[in-house]
Amino acid sequence: MSAVIQIQRAGPLTSIQDAGRFGMLAHGISASGPMDRGGYAAAGALAGAGLGGVEFTMAGLEIFVASGRCRVGFAGGHFVAHHNGRAVDWFGAVALEAGDRLAVTPGAWGNYGYLRFDGDIVAQRMMGSIATSSRAGLGGLEGRALRAGDVIALEGSGGAVSQPAPLEPGAGPIRFVWGLHADLFPQAARQGFVEGAFAITTRMDRMGVRLDDIGEVFGGASSLSLVSDAIVPGDIQILGDGTPIVLMRDHQPTGGYPRIATVITADLDRFAQMRAGTAVAFEPVGVEHAQALLRSG
Repeated sequence: MSAVIQIQRAGPLTSIQDAGRFGMLAHGISASGPMDRGGYAAAGALAGAGLGGVEFTMAGLEIFVASGRCRVGFAGGHFVAHHNGRAVDWFGAVALEAGDRLAVTPGAWGNYGYLRFDGDIVAQRMMGSIATSSRAGLGGLEGRALRAGDVIALEGSGGAVSQPAPLEPGAGPIRFVWGLHADLFPQAARQGFVEGAFAITTRMDRMGVRLDDIGEVFGGASSLSLVSDAIVPGDIQILGDGTPIVLMRDHQPTGGYPRIATVITADLDRFAQMRAGTAVAFEPVGVEHAQALLRSG
């Protein structure tokens, strides 16, 4: 199987991703990879996907098959898909022929969606991965976000197709484990973090999501300055002005702001799909419970 796909329309954060570029944090390079790993995996299962996929945002995406044929699976948040102008079920897959178009527009919930194909995306591996890290200028297509006019080549064959369970937006508090610097915060701030009201702001990208501290739990209270150390996805750092930021897949390798907590891996996909304005509550869990949730997922 081979095909050539041309990007007709793309939002500013559309990118090629694979599972991620691991083991490079000591060299200042975060893993990157899909913001919603469950959505990425589901799109791959629906397509019988090969290497890599295209991550897109609420701005949507449109592709055109310049030559060849392929199967494409789509999943992630909720979007609306049209194949050659005909509406098709979102969270599904279609066969594309030369001359076909697939257009995706925003749906009811979520920030990120995925297209994956029954072949490998042809891209140069950088440090063992084709995941785009725009911050480091690595992977994908010239280490940058995709834009209209870009061409993606597919080659080889994928694996078996399967039908995963449809994805839901999820509900309930975002669970976390207390962070490396939690003990540096006053007890009142820790209690306020658990009991307080927060909301997703529009200031979000693949690097981090800023929260609106509605109850001013940290308002003017955090001016701690620390020696920089390593960061992991889900870390919640509190800036000097008290703004909480949840660090995401393209996080900086180290940080000098105190981290009160870390969103557990089992809830990080759900958090990534929360749109601006969504209220967020946090619930502490133990490390063993977080690990059990990850294994059960």
